Amino acid sequence: MSAAWILGLTGGIGSGKSAAAQHFIELGVHAVDADHAARWVVEPDRPALTQIVAHFGTGILQAGGQLDRAALRARIFQHPEERRWLEALLHPLIRQEIITNLAKAESAYAILVSPLLVESGQHLLTQRVLVVDTSEQLQLQRTMQRDHASAEQVQAILKAQASREERLRHADDVLLNDRDINWIQAEVERLHRFYLTLRTGQA
Repeated sequence: MSAAWILGLTGGIGSGKSAAAQHFIELGVHAVDADHAARWVVEPDRPALTQIVAHFGTGILQAGGQLDRAALRARIFQHPEERRWLEALLHPLIRQEIITNLAKAESAYAILVSPLLVESGQHLLTQRVLVVDTSEQLQLQRTMQRDHASAEQVQAILKAQASREERLRHADDVLLNDRDINWIQAEVERLHRFYLTLRTGQA
């Protein structure tokens, strides 16, 4: 079997990206989640965590030696230069982890699920990009409800992500998710049938 081509799947927070990814997985598509890769590279036994602690201090660790993500997030959202430092350390490690996992695909195509597909340059690992899109108002509403977060917290995350326009500029396909779960699943099935006809990710 020839190597799987790679579909990049992205969308802003609260867009329904995870629900779409889950349905692709249920249809038998191999998926790699960039967030999982990002978590794995900062596990306690990994060199990245040692460097993060050396830079930020032990205040960003939980009692058990795990990374305290909330503490780290608070630090980097207030200091853009700290966020850039962290990204410079982690992005190459995450990228390698993603490449290794995508290579294990046995489906006709594989999916790289990443909220920062465009911002991190991970779209360069893909042959095609699918953007799950929705209005900013719906993103706010869904995320506040799901994460019990304030509007300010969600808006800070939205600001750190690529703008809707920027994401759409990179899209080969757009799944507009302004309805319910049945709608998104039907759209995923339609796209899946189409993707199975592609050899290299391009029609």
